[in-house]
This record gives sequence, structure tokens and C-alpha cells, in this order.
Amino acid sequence: MTETKRLRGGYLLARAFHEKGVERVFTLAGGFCNPALEGFMECQTPVINCPHEQIAGHLADGHARLTRKPTVCLVGPEGFANAVPAMMEAWGERSPVIFVTGSSTLKRQGSGGFKEIDDVAIAAPLTKYSAQITDGTRIGEFVDRAYKIATSGYPGPVHLSVPVDIMFSSFEEDAGREERPFNRQDVPSLRAWPDPAALEPILDAIAEAKRPILIGGHGVWWAGAEAKLEEAGRLLNVPVFNVPYHQKLLGEDSDVYMGLADIHQYPPSKFAIAESDVAIMLGGRLDNQMNFGNPPLFPASTQLICANGSHEELENNRAADRLLLSDPSAFLDALCGLEHEGRWHLDETWIALNREKRRLWVEETLSDLAKETEPDRKTGRTIHPLQLALAVQECLGENDWLVFDGGNTHFWSEIAVNVSGWKGKKLAGMMHPGSYSMLGVGVSFALSAKNTHPESTVVLISGDGAFLSGGLSIEAAFQENIPIVVLVDNNGGLDCISQQQERLFESGQHFATDFRDIPFHGLFEGLGGYGELVEAADQLVPALRRAIASGKPACLNVKARGVISPIVLATTNKRDKASIE
Repeated sequence: MTETKRLRGGYLLARAFHEKGVERVFTLAGGFCNPALEGFMECQTPVINCPHEQIAGHLADGHARLTRKPTVCLVGPEGFANAVPAMMEAWGERSPVIFVTGSSTLKRQGSGGFKEIDDVAIAAPLTKYSAQITDGTRIGEFVDRAYKIATSGYPGPVHLSVPVDIMFSSFEEDAGREERPFNRQDVPSLRAWPDPAALEPILDAIAEAKRPILIGGHGVWWAGAEAKLEEAGRLLNVPVFNVPYHQKLLGEDSDVYMGLADIHQYPPSKFAIAESDVAIMLGGRLDNQMNFGNPPLFPASTQLICANGSHEELENNRAADRLLLSDPSAFLDALCGLEHEGRWHLDETWIALNREKRRLWVEETLSDLAKETEPDRKTGRTIHPLQLALAVQECLGENDWLVFDGGNTHFWSEIAVNVSGWKGKKLAGMMHPGSYSMLGVGVSFALSAKNTHPESTVVLISGDGAFLSGGLSIEAAFQENIPIVVLVDNNGGLDCISQQQERLFESGQHFATDFRDIPFHGLFEGLGGYGELVEAADQLVPALRRAIASGKPACLNVKARGVISPIVLATTNKRDKASIE
């Protein structure tokens, strides 16, 4: 009699992810993870070992955002706590990361087992689904459930807790395969098509608009509908905006893309929103960044329409005048149909006015910068952060990626990208922290961009505080031989916070936000990479070209000065506001 082959639970777990087509796993290898790591090794699934669990989570998140496919972050029970910040970042951007964490033995649960923690409860508010596998014969079922929840409707992170006794115990090779679904491979996610009875009144209202705007959000990205968004803008002469802190949907050089729907980082959006008669938010949330749909951001006279691909999103948008459950692609098809059906008659006057507002803003921004930088050359003053961000783009081409991370560093970089885009600069893509504005994701996201686009140059502009928060992840670049370039915007402290304090504190001073003079470039040199100190504006571009040419993980330690960004300036009033909300 032939004996049935038996496999460890960790092996069954790895096999289940392999069958789903998971391309990469990110981990900090621990003893609890060993059975799963053996399974991934046998399945020939690439596993990236990281210096910290938070970094493993951010790398998985970055990879998921770029590929729009689920990735796995595998950590032990003690590593779960370290992975929580990455879980939160993925939750903010609805990134389908599957967090798998080892946990204390199921047999003695509740008795103070080794490294016992209620990880399921902790992860629940930060994920779409958090569950513990309680039966090794159901491992495939739990993976299938988690994967489908992560990718359905409004995607997002999920969490599976695997007790150590299930991870190490052996089960029959075909455990659970006698039950449906028999096909455990990845299948296309179901999408919501609009109810015609709900869609038509909305299309009628849009067709009557004289000054409509389109604001694209997360849902457009995860539906892969950016091309249709641009087509709708072009076909209908409607200006397109992007919700803040999210993966850019259109290139800044697009004729219809105006910039962020953020009145501080991109002031022309204030004009567009205030003057609009219909604002269509597609796949976005009426959260704090959108003033929850209320005046003064959205005037009472503006008809606010929210179309979202899942009920989860619609729950966040109850304030809208009209709601529609629809996959973004399907809605954009219907929107473009207005032109094809002869129901659309808007000329270019409105979108041309928005372009003119953008042009004037770019000219004013560059003029203001020139007034700042001319004295810099004469006095030897350190570089302005906007000048730094603009100079970086001189060295990048249309196949290259730009990543930024930090407080003011992020804000000034956003402005620079919009200015350069207006002047014709094309980039392959951009990445940055999501809606939680979490510092320290930059290196991980830059590694993700280079991993998925190996032929591209990838440059990260990071604040010094942001690099100190997540810079340890650079070890993964050396370990995996991934040559990214990091420019540290080194102004000697948490400048964004210092500026808030100076406008809040009675004394007008800042406190507990300064750093010592840190030789970031020396860190890279010590690890075997390229490093260079940049102390003047005219040194930056040549130094960046040398760093790119080195073919190594490289760092330019750029001495910059703290300049208050428009968003901090506009949203902090001395002693009245404590943050930038």
C-alpha cells in the first residue's frame, strides 16, 4: 500500500500562494517562518530577506502598487509588531499586501505561549480581513479567501495568522482539495457595472455642466483605468485632477492633467473647484484631504458626484449629492459615450482657462524661486528645496522613476514635478508616501520601482528625517545589488515640524526637532556604495550624473536650507493650529 505523501503546513501555505501566481515574498527570516520558507524555496518563488519587518512590509506594498498584484509579507510573531506601520501604509493606499505572521501554538492558546500576541485583533482595523488559520487542512481555503478579499471591490491588505503548531505539523498533500473551489489559481476579480436606472440621471446632470472637473483617486489606479481617464478628459474637454498623496494617475505633462486637487500645493485647483458646477470624484474618498465634501473646498453650488467601484468606498462618500456604484472603467466608458451619442457640447473654453491658470502659477513659482536663488549664488547660501527637486529632474528621462519621501521635502517635490511637467518633462512614474504621510517608505519604494523596472534610473529625494526613519532598508539594495540613487535633502532636522512650532509656540522658536550634521554619504561609502557631499547648487547635477553612472547604490548628501512650504504656510497659524490639517 502506497503511503500518502505528507507536507508541513508552511509548505502547503507556500504552495497555495505559488498557485495564485504570487511573484515575490518579502520577509525577515525567523524560526517560525522556516517551514514556509522551505516551501517557497521548493516552489522557486523569489524571497527577499530584509533587515527589518517594517521594511519587508513596505517593499511588499511598493511591489503591489507597481504591479497591481498581491504580494506577501512573511514575518514571525515578534515581527508582527514591527510590520504594523507597513500594514497601516498599505491600508491607506488600499494596497493588496497579504501579511502572513507566525503566532504562538494553537494548542495552548491563551496560556502565555512563546511570543503569544493577539495579532488577529490588532491587525483587524488595518486590513480588510484578519484571521487565524485554526486547521491545517484548511490552509488552501484561508489563502484563497484572503487573496480574493484583497483583490475584490476596493482592494486592500489582509492578514493571516499561522500558529506554530500548524506551520510545523504535517498534513496530507491533497488536504482540502476535495472541496470547492477546485481551481485555486488567480482569477479576474468581479467588478460592479452601473445600474442603468442610477447611471442615466447622473449622465444627464453631467451633460448639462458648463464647468465640470474630474478628480481621480485610488479606485482608478487599481482598476487600471488611467488611459480611459485621460481619454475622457481629452474627448470632453474636462480638466483632470488627482487626489493628494496617491499614485499619480496621469503624467504631469498630459494636456488634460492639471495637478493635485490640493489648494495649497497646487493653488490653481482652488480656482477650478470653486468655479466648477459639477465635480466628479471617481474612485476617491471624501476624507480630510477633500474636506469631507464640504464647503469651502466644494461650494454648495457645485454638484458633487462620487462614482466608486465598491460599497466600501461609497460608505466614505455619503456627503455627495449623487452616488453611483460602478467600476471606474465602466463609468468612464459611459462618460465618453456622451460625446459619441452627441449629448456633449462643451468647447475648450473651460479647460483652456484652467491651462492658463496653471501657466501663470508655473511662471509665478519660477519667478519667486529665481528671487531666492540669485542671492544664493552670491552669498553661498545652501540650496532651496524646490531648486533641488527641479535639478534632479534635469537628469531623468521619460523611462526613469522619481520617488520622494518626507514632510516639506515631499511638498516641494510635488510642486517641482508639476512645474517640470508643464514645461514638458516626462517621467515613467512617481511614488511617495500615501494618505498617512508615513516617513521612511522612500528607500523601500525606490527599491520596488527599480526591481520592477530594472532598465530605469530610479532616484529618491528623501528628507533627512525620513531617511533616518527608514534608511536601514538600504541594506536590501546592497544585498540584492539594486543600484538606486538617494538624495538626502539635509536641512539638519524635522523642518516641517520646526516650522509648525515656530508658528505655534509663543516664543516663536522650535524645540526637539534638530539633528546633528550626519554624513549620510559616508554611510553608503562604508557599505560599498557611492557617496558624495553636495554643498552648492551648481554641484548638484554633475554629482547626480556621477552617482547614476557609478552603477552602485548611491547617496548625495545635499546641504539644503529649510524653506517653509506653501501647505505648511497656508495651514498653520501661530498658536491657533498645531498641525497641517
